[in-house]
Amino acid sequence: MTKQVQQLDRVIIRFAGDSGDGMQLTGDRFTAETAQFGNDLSTLPNFPAEIRAPAGTLPGVSSFQLHFADHDILTPGDAPNVLVAMNPAALKANLGDLPKGADIIANTDEFTKRNLAKVGYDGNPLEDDSLAEWRLHAVPLTSLTVKALEGYDISKKDAERAKNMFALGLLSWLYHRPTEGTIQFLEAKFAKKPEIAKANIAAFQAGWNYGETTESFSVSYEIKPATLRPGTYRNISGNQALAYGLIAASVQSKLPLFLGSYPITPASDILHELSKHKRFGVRTFQAEDEIAGVGAALGAAFGGSLGVTTTSGPGIALKAETVGLAVTTELPLIIVDVQRAGPSTGMPTKTEQTDLLMAMYGRNGESPVPVLAAATPSDCFTMAIEAARIALKYRTPVMLLSDGYLANGSEPWRIPDIDELPDISVLFTTEPNGADGTTYLPYLRDPETLARPWAVPGTAGLEHRIGGIEKADGTGNISYDPDNHDKMVRLRQAKIDGIDVPDLVVDDPDGDARVLVLGWGSTYGPIAAAARRVRASGHKVAQAHLRHLNPLPANTGEVLRSYDKVLLPEINLGQLAMLLRARYLVDVISYNRVRGLPFKAAELAAVIQDVIESD
Repeated sequence: MTKQVQQLDRVIIRFAGDSGDGMQLTGDRFTAETAQFGNDLSTLPNFPAEIRAPAGTLPGVSSFQLHFADHDILTPGDAPNVLVAMNPAALKANLGDLPKGADIIANTDEFTKRNLAKVGYDGNPLEDDSLAEWRLHAVPLTSLTVKALEGYDISKKDAERAKNMFALGLLSWLYHRPTEGTIQFLEAKFAKKPEIAKANIAAFQAGWNYGETTESFSVSYEIKPATLRPGTYRNISGNQALAYGLIAASVQSKLPLFLGSYPITPASDILHELSKHKRFGVRTFQAEDEIAGVGAALGAAFGGSLGVTTTSGPGIALKAETVGLAVTTELPLIIVDVQRAGPSTGMPTKTEQTDLLMAMYGRNGESPVPVLAAATPSDCFTMAIEAARIALKYRTPVMLLSDGYLANGSEPWRIPDIDELPDISVLFTTEPNGADGTTYLPYLRDPETLARPWAVPGTAGLEHRIGGIEKADGTGNISYDPDNHDKMVRLRQAKIDGIDVPDLVVDDPDGDARVLVLGWGSTYGPIAAAARRVRASGHKVAQAHLRHLNPLPANTGEVLRSYDKVLLPEINLGQLAMLLRARYLVDVISYNRVRGLPFKAAELAAVIQDVIESD
């Protein structure tokens, strides 16, 4: 059968099913195929927090959205063009996001009376014309998979589990994706179970062949590779990029990397990834709790390592006292906060930007720390190195903010050359630094950075006191002197205020926009995509994005005052907006959502246009 091939510039696909249907694996494999093909892409995994929600229910729906294109894209897309629904719950949970005319590929085998009743369907939507506004493809994915695997020595249950590979094969045919990578992946994944590997490969190939031969799909689609900057690329998630950035920082600083962490969603993958890289001298310690994790990391920093701890919001609260200890001992320490929806346990698999004020001020006493925020999944690599640079140069703990959207989302990453990375090597103090040539002054500061010297414990002649009680300037002796305390507090603050950070860069193509849209963290993609839409409609808008939040870039006030209006979208109730209003006395227009989801570009474009057109 000769089928028509249609050219598209971009597609948004969402795989959705029960949490046991393998939707994340399916999405990951389709993404890997797409990255191999050379499209630009952005992903949005979305899954329940429960380990195993009741099968076939709305709380148990897991989904994976992928936006890929032949041009530069910035977000996972606002609404899918294609929904693969493995059961009625997946259809009902996602139909509201599906624009009219989009494709629905539904697994008819799961639309039983029992499964329909679980989610409140009175009838079968695949049969009652309620989906007439969409293009419905009713495919018995489960039974076709079982039929294709009849000749394999596996159980019926294992055969049914392979339906996600059948769906992956069908979609791979539909969008002309490569197949070799998935076959190699399955061979490796099930290397110890060769019959299961063969069955999954057969299911994948059967899905491809079904698309080739069925009359249900008369058209397949091609999306040409994107034009990207020359180099070697790989698909990478935010957590992977952050882990690789920490390894690169260890190599560039010539310090062993030590990670002390307690597993917590959505930060755990950093611990998992770093544990694979012992050949780089990485040591990972899965602690019994959050306090032990940060304590071990600070101890490693005291011992001359690059100390890191990773967590999410609830863990930051528990680590606060030890971070304060790192402030007063003035030791380099990286604290990674992969933010999630709160308060308390909240919605642990959903994203938010609600930890900014806690990162800035969530410690007792005057305990200033630098605060950085990554903008995209691949930017997590760059910002991890930047966090290490600041921590090591200024002898200070550093907060690095990511979030669930960045951590689990992925995009193409151009692998940098080693000579592109900064040299952040450190010289330890090995000789007395006092005026008499025999005394060691652990708090004698560098006149440029105000950083104190860093001496590895056990260095002869450099013994010194360490601990949480206030230190005397210079000597580091315990001090309750009021004037000394005032001086030390101001010195620690001045050290943070004096950190060198790049100026805030403004994207204002014509140079005469009246409205500036400012963002921080993971809002970069939706804001940039929204700005593109607004400019395409004939309006002028400027965009700027903050990656250094404490201290802020030196030109921040000048930039804010250069525009008639400043719009600041945040996935919180206006935390950065409050800080900017207080510091710069600029009436920042705050736009806030706390739904556990990233902004949509269309939503922000409408808000920007309203601000532009308002008096």
